[in-house]
Amino acid sequence: MVAAYRGRASTGPNAVCNDPWALRLAGSEGEALSRRWDEHSPSMELWIGLRTRYIDDCLMQALDRGVRQVVILGAGLDTRAARLARKGVRFFEVDQPASQADKRERLSRFDAYPLDAMTFVPCNFERDDFVHLLQAAGLEHGAPTCFVWEGVIYYLAEKAARATLERLASEFDPGSLVLFDYLNSRMAKASPRLRDEDRAMKGIIEELGEPMQFGVDDPTPLMAACGYRFLRTVSFDELALQYTGTYARERFFRFQAIALASRNEHLSLW
Repeated sequence: MVAAYRGRASTGPNAVCNDPWALRLAGSEGEALSRRWDEHSPSMELWIGLRTRYIDDCLMQALDRGVRQVVILGAGLDTRAARLARKGVRFFEVDQPASQADKRERLSRFDAYPLDAMTFVPCNFERDDFVHLLQAAGLEHGAPTCFVWEGVIYYLAEKAARATLERLASEFDPGSLVLFDYLNSRMAKASPRLRDEDRAMKGIIEELGEPMQFGVDDPTPLMAACGYRFLRTVSFDELALQYTGTYARERFFRFQAIALASRNEHLSLW
């Protein structure tokens, strides 16, 4: 579904991101799921496009600054290793073995997709140590790394989310970056104050077997407790204004935001 939205947001004269493989990766099932979601959230395509574009831009800025390692945690059908490839930069995709096998099969149908652009790191997150697996795959532990954790954290229990953030802060170079999106607590916990549209969206996700568990309204206390010194957050409305020049009050998809964090406090250009 996410890949379908990313592909849809990459087409047409008002495209806000650029992923030429996403629609084919999503297939008919993904596109059907996205059309079903449209009934409850017509702003979802724009959000996914903006999220993709902003993370891409932050990642490219990190590469401009000399970062040479990118880790996609819970990669799914991500295509950044192909889209943003640069000489001397390694992309590591960490995901469940079954998910990676499915992705490999889908990509095998593409003539031009550079399968060698990424290093696959199969990982059962409930059993395996993803840090050790990354090191075994060739990640330089002491070099700055950009971690992309997109569309994942709100499906985890709070304890697991905190543990991952703490490890990323404590076990890697202080100049490393973490990019992740998060939900507010009202959406994650199904507050009685949820609008009917939001409740319906949450119901679809749970029906697909991905119940939301963790939300945070202000990530600053969380990130401080996990060892970070730098934090920037950006909302859906801010991204829409930045990339489309528009603000529309009727867009009700406002329970999700993106955070950029690091142990290094000297990141003034962000």
